[in-house]
Amino acid sequence: MTVVDTDRIVVAATRSAELNPDIAALPLTGAAPVFVKLPSGVTDELGGHRARPGRGRQRLIGVALLFVLWEAASLLGWIKPQDLAPPTAVVTTGAHLLSNGALLTALWASLQRVFWGLFVGVPLGALLALAAGLSRTGENLIDGNVQMLRFVPIIGLESLFVLWLGVGETAKIAMITLGVMFPIYVNTYAAIRSLDPRFGELADVLGLSQWARIRRIVLPAALPGFLVGLRMAMAVAWLLLVFAEQINASSGLGYLIVQAQTFFQSNVIVVCLVCYAVLGLLTDSLVRFIERVTLRWQPGR
Repeated sequence: MTVVDTDRIVVAATRSAELNPDIAALPLTGAAPVFVKLPSGVTDELGGHRARPGRGRQRLIGVALLFVLWEAASLLGWIKPQDLAPPTAVVTTGAHLLSNGALLTALWASLQRVFWGLFVGVPLGALLALAAGLSRTGENLIDGNVQMLRFVPIIGLESLFVLWLGVGETAKIAMITLGVMFPIYVNTYAAIRSLDPRFGELADVLGLSQWARIRRIVLPAALPGFLVGLRMAMAVAWLLLVFAEQINASSGLGYLIVQAQTFFQSNVIVVCLVCYAVLGLLTDSLVRFIERVTLRWQPGR
């Protein structure tokens, strides 16, 4: 009668699987371990690896294929140049606008408007959320007005901004500021309101002052919601910039789009839209980087 040490079999099987992750060791009681060759996708799932090799390359291939089809459709005459310029014409136009400085000037003007809109709108939305979230009186005085104003189309307020503030930079920045304020307020306010009441009891036990409660409990708890609102605010800022720069603007990406529309220059329009997309991705990546740095204390970060 043969005695089999199952513990040694399990250890040997585990070591074999560690040496070759594509081999799954299945120890059977009283028998030698059975080794089964598994597909790479299954081993990724078992090992907890979410990203598969070549996924980034596949994404790039998909984007490249889209541009190839776009260029081919233009060459075959399926897409008229006056309707949508081919990628080669867009690249050539972008290089020309960069060389003569027109694109850089427009980018700088648009970046300044977005910056000032965020500079004013983000703190305003956060302060209103703190005032409404920390007290019932503040909620009664602020939340109803903000929620009511939030459902008014900001683009429809363009005429009022021009009437009140003129056609200069103030009206453009005010339009972006108002749009940025709402996602900051809604997400920060929701984060404050969802704070566990036991933290308040802990603050009472520790004898924390009101400012200490806000600094040590409320602000860290509201930070994830605030950052979500900031990502949304970035997108809203770039979206509203297109409309804001149509208010008697003499510079900016929106101004270039309006001028290109007048002269049926679809290549210039596409270049400006690509700039909007790239700037949006860059600002979103910046906020995500801030999230990784400031929210390291959260599980899974």
